[in-house]
Amino acid sequence: MQYNALNRFDKVVAIGGGHGLGRVLSTLSFLGPKLTGIVATTDNGGSTGRLRQQQDCIAWGDLRNCLSQLASTPSIGSLLFEYRFAGESDLSGHNLGNLMLLALDELCVRPLEAVNIVRQFLNIETRVIPMSEEPTHLVAIQACGNKIFGETSVDEMSEHPMALSLEPVVTATCEACDAVREADLVILGPGSFLTSIMPPLLLPKFAAALAESNAEVILIDNLTREPSSSADFSLTQRVDWCHQVLGVKIIDRILSHSEESYQSGNILYRPLVSKHHKGLHDRKALAQALASIVSDTITN
Repeated sequence: MQYNALNRFDKVVAIGGGHGLGRVLSTLSFLGPKLTGIVATTDNGGSTGRLRQQQDCIAWGDLRNCLSQLASTPSIGSLLFEYRFAGESDLSGHNLGNLMLLALDELCVRPLEAVNIVRQFLNIETRVIPMSEEPTHLVAIQACGNKIFGETSVDEMSEHPMALSLEPVVTATCEACDAVREADLVILGPGSFLTSIMPPLLLPKFAAALAESNAEVILIDNLTREPSSSADFSLTQRVDWCHQVLGVKIIDRILSHSEESYQSGNILYRPLVSKHHKGLHDRKALAQALASIVSDTITN
């Protein structure tokens, strides 16, 4: 596989949450230390949500997911990190990786230090940075003015919100701001638009750093209709939401799935579905498509 067009970038940053961002990071893991993932930390469901209620911590689940997908070589360490407790005890449903990150966070000065310790433990070169090191929740504002609190509730809304915010207002991780400001290439998505892609963009300092960046910005569209209130958003609406929040137009290209390969304006269509799961991007196809879209930019 030839990814020379991607290897020419010294600093590549991918932004999002959980499964989608983890897939992109694992796809581009050949970039090693040149690749950085900026991870949303607003999840309040499952094991992560329980820990947040009890410990007032950031959401560890999406960070754990990204680290797990970057641990390309199976090991006792990676298996432990993804172990989920069964049964009916207080530990039931908890993921050991979440507990490890929480424990390390309480031993370290910063949550980012906890992430870096796990990176070393799993031999991961790619940097993984939480969008903020302070706990916050995603809040949706409805047309009537009502607020919907928490990621899981936002995803369950029957109609899309008029706006989003973070409560409480928190500060973006300085390393995340530096990463996007200095990036050559920035990738948004795939993933739940309102609850994975948007949260980092709601941080004023991070949004300002991204707006200042000279990086080429690519949005990766989802393969399937997402089960959320933004399910009916067109690509244009998603792009408009991003630009409205940032206050500047930054998205240069869009990568979308199609059974046939072709280009329409700034949208590149490629067959991207994994043979093993229709909801996952095929890593090889995704890497080749990204290489193609940036190569086309260089040519033009």
